[in-house]
Amino acid sequence: MKKKLLGIKPLQISNLGLGCMGMSECYGKTNDLESIRTIHRAIELGITHIDTADCYGLGHNEKLLAKALKGDREKIILASKCGMVRNLETGEFTGVNGRPDYIKRSCEASLNRLEVDYLDLFYLHRADPNTPIEESMGAFADLVAEGKIRHIGLSEVSAKTIARAHKVHPLTAIQSEYSLWHRKPEEEIIPLCQALNIGFVAHGPMGKGFFTGTIESIDTLEKDDLRRILPRFQDENITHNLQMMQVLREIALNRGVTPGQIALAWVLSQADNIVAITGTKQVAHLEENVNAAYLELSPEELLQIEQHIPLNFAQGDLLPESFAKFSEQ
Repeated sequence: MKKKLLGIKPLQISNLGLGCMGMSECYGKTNDLESIRTIHRAIELGITHIDTADCYGLGHNEKLLAKALKGDREKIILASKCGMVRNLETGEFTGVNGRPDYIKRSCEASLNRLEVDYLDLFYLHRADPNTPIEESMGAFADLVAEGKIRHIGLSEVSAKTIARAHKVHPLTAIQSEYSLWHRKPEEEIIPLCQALNIGFVAHGPMGKGFFTGTIESIDTLEKDDLRRILPRFQDENITHNLQMMQVLREIALNRGVTPGQIALAWVLSQADNIVAITGTKQVAHLEENVNAAYLELSPEELLQIEQHIPLNFAQGDLLPESFAKFSEQ
């Protein structure tokens, strides 16, 4: 699989990474054994970038990865995140904590759950409005100096926050949602990352599964599926948004691939500093995603997509306010 170099002190990372959140929560039933098989298959297929966070499954996700990665630690770039605070009894997200002492305690806890000595990439999951980003970055810089992390990232932050943080210590990666139905990072974030030589990690590159073409109504989703409350999947919005599938299906049919593979290939084609992480908990879906990492779209296909799915085409808020309030994007 193609690899890219992210950051000033380059981190070599596979073009496509594996996002593990859904192995613990959010998208219906989970199965640890199938998830572990998926992680092992990802490594076999050349994925070197595996992404988790301390809040996924209230720590379950990191513990699952500890089991899956035994014997394979040195084969992968392991990324985790801290800063999102949850109620341990209800699971409700209650805020963001970017205080230096909290960041350092969170790092130690993640290392323990993952059963590793260091993290290749450690993100602040969201910017803390009550803690200057310079103070948060100071803690991350200390962790680099101590050898507990090797690279620093920020997630879902503004261009101003990125610029301020980068002055304290070079950032290696910015992670934000980016897909054909959320192109806002093109306005400021991606250009700034290119100017500062920071990698951009796109999560949700297939619109949380929308571009697979298998979701035409929330009625087909399990009762505990997060997408049931996402505005873009609601009736009045999904009817409009399904128009995007027409062009993807047309190109996919001509290429003998799936619409989801076209959507993922589009994200990977947008800039040299962009990699993507796709969340899946099943081997079959993983293998389909990996094939998209080898798919090169022609200039004509890219133009066709641009003409039919322009910036801000998607209808509906990206997230409900209960989630959106934590993000600077």
